[in-house]
Amino acid sequence: MPSETDTSALPASLAFAPVDQQLDLITKGAAEILPSESSAAPDALRARLEESRRTGVPLRIKAGFDPTAPDLHLGHTVLMRKLKHFQTLGHQVIFLIGDFTGLIGDPTGKNQTRKPLTREELLENAKTYQEQVFKILDPGKTEVRYNSEWMGPFGADGMVRLAAQFTLSQMLERDEFHKRFQDEQPIHMHEMLYPMVQGYDSVALRADVELGGTDQKFNLMRGRDLQRHYGQKPQIILMTPILEGLDGVQKMSKSLGNAIGIHDPAPSMYGKLMSISDDLMWRYWVLLTDLPQSEIEAMQARVASGALHPMQAKKDLAFTITREFTSEDEAKSAAENWSVQFQAREISADLPIVAISLASEGLFAPSEGQADGYREVRVARLLQLSGMAGSASEATRKIGEGAVLINNQRFAGKTMSLRELGEAPVMRLGKKALQINFEN
Repeated sequence: MPSETDTSALPASLAFAPVDQQLDLITKGAAEILPSESSAAPDALRARLEESRRTGVPLRIKAGFDPTAPDLHLGHTVLMRKLKHFQTLGHQVIFLIGDFTGLIGDPTGKNQTRKPLTREELLENAKTYQEQVFKILDPGKTEVRYNSEWMGPFGADGMVRLAAQFTLSQMLERDEFHKRFQDEQPIHMHEMLYPMVQGYDSVALRADVELGGTDQKFNLMRGRDLQRHYGQKPQIILMTPILEGLDGVQKMSKSLGNAIGIHDPAPSMYGKLMSISDDLMWRYWVLLTDLPQSEIEAMQARVASGALHPMQAKKDLAFTITREFTSEDEAKSAAENWSVQFQAREISADLPIVAISLASEGLFAPSEGQADGYREVRVARLLQLSGMAGSASEATRKIGEGAVLINNQRFAGKTMSLRELGEAPVMRLGKKALQINFEN
């Protein structure tokens, strides 16, 4: 648990704080703010904040989420946390559930057409989204909207008038569409409706600011185009970086096996956070916590000077995030259990070491499309290869009897990822104990 870094939450409200103080929080972790000469000097955003403070009228801050999957991971919370920052500053945040845009399927980052979900699937997923978002946002101060409210009754004539505001050449400027066109891959007409509808959402909600990832820039700009057409003041765009997953390379994604789900049990969440690199740790501090940028930089300076050990900084990060999505007690327990496991690994220097080749037949469960670092190891096969069990069936039986411990934790499943196992896992079966050394 944390011992040196104050990771307390933001005050309940900083409503109508001085603009410089607001910008210090709003711009933390921002990748780009438009329109502006630079993200460090967001002139248009400053002007909008000054007007809000002068008039006492909160800005309307919009962020949209298509409920295409039932569970959210920490990568999704980057935008939610930025919504929270605006909410803390007294502005009206709008959590927009894209139950209509979800029927189309966002083509962002895709080199082929997304498979559309049914309305029933989208609405079921939307229920869990509302539950999960309030782990970060204040439900009493959050405006939850569905874009089917205005797009449902829009009608064919409304869609024709909306499409008339854009040209085919303008749509083909979008990277995904341009690449597919060059590669002679299909571009379905309904996909071109997506940025138009997202843009109209900003009109319907009269958004002052829209949040989105850097991969959403084309869509976000369409909101400004349509607001001008409908006589509204064009929204400010604030883009956040795409959060890397546990590998520190690819974006966080459950399909890539590098994600931390916000419903993960506390021990799993804490352990995954402790597995990230020191460099990635600072990015997580910026994008996944409310700690001010100045305090994060001060912590980095203490680590650089040797006054603070980087592992303690990582423990503080893991505790802070785990506590927010579980509870204080669960986070403390996870921290204590992790320390016990870590100490067990330190003591393991006296244990026999068995080298296991990662190319061993049958070691991995099928993991098509995943990087080796996230492949699932068949634990029964690992026990067999290590010599702790005479056969995979014997190992499976021992696992079922609760006789197998991995890194001091009882194992009861079938597989475990290489990342969860760690670089040198300690395996125990009854009185037998040894340390595995994986080799390429």
